[in-house]
Amino acid sequence: MKTISGGTAHQLPADFKKALVAKPKAREAWESLTPLQRNEFICWVISNKRQETRDDHIKRAVEDLAAGERRPCCWYGCVHRKDKKLSASQKWVLDRIAKKTA
Repeated sequence: MKTISGGTAHQLPADFKKALVAKPKAREAWESLTPLQRNEFICWVISNKRQETRDDHIKRAVEDLAAGERRPCCWYGCVHRKDKKLSASQKWVLDRIAKKTA
C-alpha cells in the first residue's frame, strides 16, 4: 500500500488507510490537510466503541474529504493531544458523555 501521512497524536489505522487508497480524490484531499487536521479525522474514527460506528465514520470521512471537507463535522476535537490543554467545550462534552455512560 502507498505511504499516507498520519496525524500528530495518532497514526493512520490500516482500515482507514485502505479506504483512502481506494478513493484517490479523498487521498489527495487527505494529503493536503495539516497534520492536526488529519489527526482530528483519525481521532474521530478511532474513538468509537462499536465497529459498525467506526466503519460508518471511515466511510463518511472518505466521502467528506472527497467533497472538500477539511474537518469532521460536529467533532469536539482530539482529547489525546499532549501539546495543549482541553478546551472548555471539550471538557463540557466529555462531562456529558461521562454522565450518559454512568
